[in-house]
Amino acid sequence: MMSERKSGLGNWFDERLGLDAIRQFIAHKTVPLHSATPWYYFGGITLFLFVLQVLTGVLLLLYYRPTPSEAYESVQFIVTRVQFGWLVRSIHSWSANLMILAAFIHMFSVVFLRSYRKSRELTWLSGVVLLGLALAFGFSGYLLPWNTVSYFATKVGTDMAASLPWIGEPLARFLRGGEDVGGATLTRFFGFHVAVLPGLATLFLLLHLGLVQRHGISSPPRVEEEHRRRGTAIPQMPFFPNFFLRELMAWYAALGVLGSLAAIFPWELCDKADPFASAPAGIRPECYQ
Repeated sequence: MMSERKSGLGNWFDERLGLDAIRQFIAHKTVPLHSATPWYYFGGITLFLFVLQVLTGVLLLLYYRPTPSEAYESVQFIVTRVQFGWLVRSIHSWSANLMILAAFIHMFSVVFLRSYRKSRELTWLSGVVLLGLALAFGFSGYLLPWNTVSYFATKVGTDMAASLPWIGEPLARFLRGGEDVGGATLTRFFGFHVAVLPGLATLFLLLHLGLVQRHGISSPPRVEEEHRRRGTAIPQMPFFPNFFLRELMAWYAALGVLGSLAAIFPWELCDKADPFASAPAGIRPECYQ
């Protein structure tokens, strides 16, 4: 009786969601098998770290207050009073850096394997846009703790934007929300970080994944040429479970590295920003510490 009820419920969902078509797609999906196959894992690692960014960002958003008078204190409350808040913030900060690193490795692997060739140009361009959005995530999120380092780093960054010819000054005013970095900048960057950029990233991520499914994963030209000369097809491995389990192990390794960095080297908060003070001597970003 119970099995019949489960079967009926399964059929009900199949009719409305097309689950059988999804199962058939997964069962027939394959990935090229050759010496460069491990490079394919970095795309999935980047996606995995992005998901961690979203999850930890939602947890931080429950306590964060985006105003100059409360931003620093709210982050301080997270790392000192909220249970495991310091770990969540460290994971969020470290995963942001690792995500950009994995995205760059993925981009260079695409270049070296020449996966941008004909029929995959839009896949390449959507990936470049996603890399730019990842950098924008990092830049907008860096100001949110409203500490001394992030404040003056944002001043330097917006000054660099202002130096661009023709559009520099309007662009800098748009980013700052005024003539200088202040409360309007913090509010604006918060809006970019939690609303505008996630929306754009989701759209381009769906486009990118859809194009990958549409055109498949390419093989390096030398591999294609070798098999063409032999008159043989490039070996393929099933995506599920073979490639999926290997990708899962890559995610597990990335999680281990991320957890170790977050626990052993927790992200520091430093001192609260003072817009009326001059930059302290020897100030530098965390990556130079």
